[in-house]
Amino acid sequence: MNFVEIMIGEKLKDADPALDIMGSDRKVLQVACQDFTNYLKFHWQLIGKENSNCEIVDKLEVLFRENADELDSYLAIWCKNWFKKWQQRVKLLIGNQGANKWSKMAKNITDAEPIWHRIDHKQELQEIVVSTLIKNGEICGTEILAENLLKLELGEKSVQSITDDKERLFTVLNNTLRKSREMAQSRGPLIFVKVDKGYYNTSAE
Repeated sequence: MNFVEIMIGEKLKDADPALDIMGSDRKVLQVACQDFTNYLKFHWQLIGKENSNCEIVDKLEVLFRENADELDSYLAIWCKNWFKKWQQRVKLLIGNQGANKWSKMAKNITDAEPIWHRIDHKQELQEIVVSTLIKNGEICGTEILAENLLKLELGEKSVQSITDDKERLFTVLNNTLRKSREMAQSRGPLIFVKVDKGYYNTSAE
């Protein structure tokens, strides 16, 4: 773990002392770190720039050396806001809860996987969608949402030859950007995590 991950982990623990950051809730930390990176990429105008992650690390190291208190205060505010979003945006689906909606979304994403893997510059496409989400106020799960929005659009359209058709790919991107703007301005959960009922040691139906 680098120093930023450690600091974010500490701030998340401050937000919710019950979090097991190094154990069962480690995914929360991983998503928060990725979101913070994307947030900085957007505000430091590094979206689409080569070696942007290295540049972010360099900038943060300088800030940590020169004004650690400022970085600490900034992270405290950002993590507090992010965790509020996490609580709003992430919903656990226990057992068969939401099975129909989940199955339809999962099928569209699965259908899109072969196409997604054949697309060149998918990282650039994803970063454009991430940027749109952040610009419209979404700071939680940006990487996950961007990728799944693109895959859902591909899956819904059942586009098989899109890798050879730049115009159709551009249409998919535009549709995804429109949906990402709408999604960022919506309320309620956007990320659904399916959990087996046994995880909670319950027999409730």
